Amino acid sequence: MTPTSKTRVLFICLGNSCRSQMAEGFARKYGADVIIPGSAGLAPAFMVAPDTVRAMDEKNIDIRDQFPKSLKQLGRAQFDLFVNMSGFELPPEIDTPVRDWEVPDPIGEDYDTHCKIRDEIETRVMGLILELRRR
Repeated sequence: MTPTSKTRVLFICLGNSCRSQMAEGFARKYGADVIIPGSAGLAPAFMVAPDTVRAMDEKNIDIRDQFPKSLKQLGRAQFDLFVNMSGFELPPEIDTPVRDWEVPDPIGEDYDTHCKIRDEIETRVMGLILELRRR
């Protein structure tokens, strides 16, 4: 990776319905100068959770065009870094560097909890963006 290239980051959670979708949205909005984000799930849901869309709307980030997908659906897409929020180990054939973020899954929780998790993800993504800008 050259100093002027953007880092391709894949945010991974279990269903690709909440956490990784939020992270992708924040990275797209705030880090477009240094990051090319994507997201996927180990067991993708059929849609992005409505509370996720609503919580991101409160931050003026529209993720309505994002949708859940699996690692396999990404095919041969190449990434420089995986950020794993799933709470599970990633498949052993993955040879991309992985960072594990322990972030609770908001599925089934109330909206306030959803927003707290959103704010935690925003802080973590901003930290990653700042790190990449210092490279």
